[in-house]
Amino acid sequence: MKMYLISDNVDTLMGMRLAGVDGVVVHKKHHVEKALDDAMKMKDIAVILMTETLTKLCHDKVYDIKLNNRQPLIIEIPDRHGNGRTKDSITKYVQEAIGVKM
Repeated sequence: MKMYLISDNVDTLMGMRLAGVDGVVVHKKHHVEKALDDAMKMKDIAVILMTETLTKLCHDKVYDIKLNNRQPLIIEIPDRHGNGRTKDSITKYVQEAIGVKM
């Protein structure tokens, strides 16, 4: 099983390619959604890495995939501008997933 990167900058893609991870660089929402759809169709992809900037563009689609599919696993990675997560991002994700306020 392989990893696949959906990135918003070439530097991240080039670094990941050095580690053997293929991917694409996209910037607009409809291109991100198409890249996600294409990656979901690849049978050998087990993990999709996405930069946080792109995850924010397609928040609903990404979380729908995360909640309704066993594979591939989608992992948000910090982009070159740093980690934009709030301190309660994991708590918020769990609340959305199970519908219980913690």
